[in-house]
Parts: sequence; structure tokens; C-alpha cells
Amino acid sequence: MKDIKLLVPDLPESISTAILLKWKKKCGEFVKLDEILVEIETDKIILEISAPIAGILHKKIFLEGELVKSKDILGIIQNSNNQIILKEKNKPVIIKSIQKNLKQSKKLKLHNITHLSPSNRRLQRFHELHNNKNRNLNLKEISKNTKNISNINHFSKNLDFKKNENNSYQLNLSIKSHNDNIQKIPMSPIRKKIAERLSLTQKNSVMLTTFNEVNMSSIIKIKNKYCDFFQEKYNIRLGYMSFFVKAVIEALKKFPILNSSKEKDTIIYHKFYNISIAVSTSRGLLTPVLKNAQNMTMSDIEKKIKYFSKIGESGKLQFEDLQDGTFTITNGGIFGSLFSTPIINPPQVAILGMNNIQKRPIAIQDKIKIQPMMYLSLTYDHQIIDGQQSIKFLKYIVEILQDFSKIML
Repeated sequence: MKDIKLLVPDLPESISTAILLKWKKKCGEFVKLDEILVEIETDKIILEISAPIAGILHKKIFLEGELVKSKDILGIIQNSNNQIILKEKNKPVIIKSIQKNLKQSKKLKLHNITHLSPSNRRLQRFHELHNNKNRNLNLKEISKNTKNISNINHFSKNLDFKKNENNSYQLNLSIKSHNDNIQKIPMSPIRKKIAERLSLTQKNSVMLTTFNEVNMSSIIKIKNKYCDFFQEKYNIRLGYMSFFVKAVIEALKKFPILNSSKEKDTIIYHKFYNISIAVSTSRGLLTPVLKNAQNMTMSDIEKKIKYFSKIGESGKLQFEDLQDGTFTITNGGIFGSLFSTPIINPPQVAILGMNNIQKRPIAIQDKIKIQPMMYLSLTYDHQIIDGQQSIKFLKYIVEILQDFSKIML
């Protein structure tokens, strides 16, 4: 019998620790080669760690919720050279000795808890009876051993039985009361990192936000006219974000200072345009990057954004997907935001905020007309960028969006 160590993979230098999110197998269970065995969560993504060999999960060194580092030993897998695997209908069947261990590992035991009140001990007997072979026991039979059936119903809702490593159940003494009005949940790694980065930005930059508004009627006409053609040719829906990415790139070419980054007392100018797109997921806000977006078509942009949204929700974004952005676009308008003051994504020096499109009366050639209007917000680091540059930059974006033919010229 040979022991194989299950290791945490190499993490990037910017990530010191990760949290063990979930074990997929229990101790004593058989694992296949390359079967996903553990999930760990960094401050950016979820990593899936697969079994390096086929064997039995013998030991777990780290448990769910604990912090791990690169090359930490997560657990031990036992590999037997004498292990016999039979095939039945193309499915592996484990030898009887292993099957016996698996059956034993599934047996449930309830620890004797002597410090509970009489009503809680009645509940304990209820669970012992419930886990026996006779699963047809009704409340009348149980009531012979209890004075008040309502106690069982009450405590069964509020007591929490947790399963231990030895596959037995033990009462979690943090009993939830039906009168509790609060719930305490630890911050996830990604939420901690977001808080850390936002605090760092507030501390190390002088942020100022300038606003403008854009008449979206021209973009809406183009979108409505070519949406079916675009969908049929590229198999992707034409959205607003690709228009904004194109407009931003043209504006960055004219005002390169907004495509720079700050490194201590140095300003780094980038001759490429890596546009970070803010994507909201159930785990938090992520900003995957459209690398070299100046070389992407509008269909390329829409497909990449859809891809980022899909894998971002599942937590399967790669580290390289989140690195090396030079400018960020965030769209709070999809949630109904009318105004926003977005926070810079360091080490970048500016971020553009899109907002909700609303029909409003505006003056066009001395006539009042109802037009679809959007407020734009540009937050920038005043240490690096002057107000004049930021205002002209945002105004140029507005001009492009209101006459998108400028892109071709």
C-alpha cells in the first residue's frame, strides 16, 4: 500500500492563501484518476483539484473552511498495487474488501449526549429510532417515551446535527432560536479581497468623478437595425457593451494618460488596450480582461463577455483572465443605477461607469424632444490625471456614441 499526497497547486505570487471550500469525497471512499476531489477558493477564483491516482481517500489533513497555501498537503490517497478492479457494463466495481469498508463508513451513529435536558434526550431517542431499519415508526409510538410531542417538533427545527470525520453525528451546541433576528456569516475570500482593494484604493489615490450624458438614440437605432443580422451571422446577441468598448479604445488613443497605471512614483504608459469588464456574480464582483481589445471585432467582444459571465458565475475563471487590465468599464445600469461614482481598479488610474437608459425631455435645436439618455461617470486619480483631460476624454466618448460613424473615420 503506497500513500500519495494530495497537494495544493502553485498559487500566483499575488495570492498568499486560499480557503478549502469543499471535499467531494469522504474518508474511506474510492476515487478515480483525475476525479475532482477538492475545491479551494482564492480571492479571485475557485480551483478544482483532481486526484493524481486512483485509490482510497485515507486521510484529510485540512478540513472545509481552513486556510491553505501553495504545496500544502490536503490529504492522503492510498494506492494499492494489488487492488483488483472488475468491470461490469463498462463501470468499475471495487473489490469486496473495499466495498465492506464503504458500507461501514456509511453507517450512522449518534453520540450519547448526557448533558442535554430531558426533552432534548427524547429528541435524541427520536433520531436513534429514525435511523433504525424500521423507518415506519410514527409519532404515536415515539410518544410512549415522551411527555410532550410538541417538544420534538420544536427542537427538531432548532437543533443542528453535524456529521464528523468518523461518520457519526454530534449535536451542534450553537442552537438557533426562533427568536433570533441576526445571522452571522464569515466573509468569503473574494469579499475580503474586494474590501482590501477598495480600502487600498481609497488610501492611495485621490479619486474624483466627472459626469456627462449621452443620447443613446443613434446606438439604439443601429442595434435594432442589425440585431437579427448580427445574431444570425455571429450567433451572439448585439449588446451595448461592445459599442462602449470601441468608443473607450478610441478615446484612450487620444488621451493615453487614462490608459496608464501607477507604480509608486512612476507612471507606466501602455501601448495596448486591455479593457477590464466588471461582471457581477453570486460570489462578488469580478473584472475579467479583454486582452488587446483594439484587435477585437464587436462580435469577439460580445462573445468574450458572455464567456466571462458564464464561467465567472461558476467560479472557473483563470488567473490570467483577471490580470493586466489597463482601463475598466462597469455597467450599473443593468441593475437600474441612474448615477454612480465607481471606484478605481488599482493599479489603473480611471474607470468608466455606465448607467440606466431613461427617456427624458431634452432640447434639440431649440425644440423639446423625448430621447433615451444615459448618464456616464468617469472616476479618475487626480494625482495622475488633470480635470481637463478627464472631462475632454469623457466628452469624446459621448461624441463617438452619438455618431458612431466616427469609429470608421
